[in-house]
Amino acid sequence: MKIVTWNVNSIRIRLDHVSDFLTREAPDILLLQEIKCEDAAFPYAHFLTLGYHAHIVGQKSYNGVALLTRETVEITHRALPGLPAGDAQARYIETRLRDIVIGGLYLPNGNSGGDEGYRYKLAWMDALHDHARTMLETGVDFVLAGDFNICPQDIDFAPGSLPASDALVRPESRAAWRKLCWLGLTDALRALEPDARIYTFWDYQAGAWQRDQGLRIDHALLSPRIAERLVSVTPVKSERDKPQPSDHVPVIIEID
Repeated sequence: MKIVTWNVNSIRIRLDHVSDFLTREAPDILLLQEIKCEDAAFPYAHFLTLGYHAHIVGQKSYNGVALLTRETVEITHRALPGLPAGDAQARYIETRLRDIVIGGLYLPNGNSGGDEGYRYKLAWMDALHDHARTMLETGVDFVLAGDFNICPQDIDFAPGSLPASDALVRPESRAAWRKLCWLGLTDALRALEPDARIYTFWDYQAGAWQRDQGLRIDHALLSPRIAERLVSVTPVKSERDKPQPSDHVPVIIEID
């Protein structure tokens, strides 16, 4: 199975790039983040012509997640379980594809909104932890993939690209990441490339792409039986060098 996660930073701007990618790579499921549109504005019909069914959780101008599948699927969650019922931020979508639950997520950045914004990031991570724990306790095999907005280790960002105060590297953020992993989850890329400097995001500012001042913030966490089936993890770096690219690149996870 080929699973892909990609923060496209506006589906309307990046529609051609996503379409070309689907035609070329033919993933079984593509998880999108930051689609930045409401449900009615999403190009469902266009993707259907490419052979993909689209399901989205949209929000005007901000956030928004989607999944595209070649097979017909049902959505199991349109919001992360455990969050307050009134939470309006479109950040999570989940389905079951064959024998695997797949959750696509866009975790809060945590750098905006002051202390309250950072508390929201940590609360979101607590809810994600509890959801993962529940699935493990009930014997569910799963993949949680998307833009986590966390650099788990110093090797996951270019030297000098982030201050220690940034929410992506603050000790509390990294502790919440470790707490997730300590449930028994596997960071797919690090399982195969434990020491490599590999990035998935390059800012539009200050020549970050040209200077390779990147971050690794797009991840896939695998439950134990899925980790045993892991074949490869490939960030498609060439996408960042195209005209009008997203600042993130797609990450392909292949399992047997």
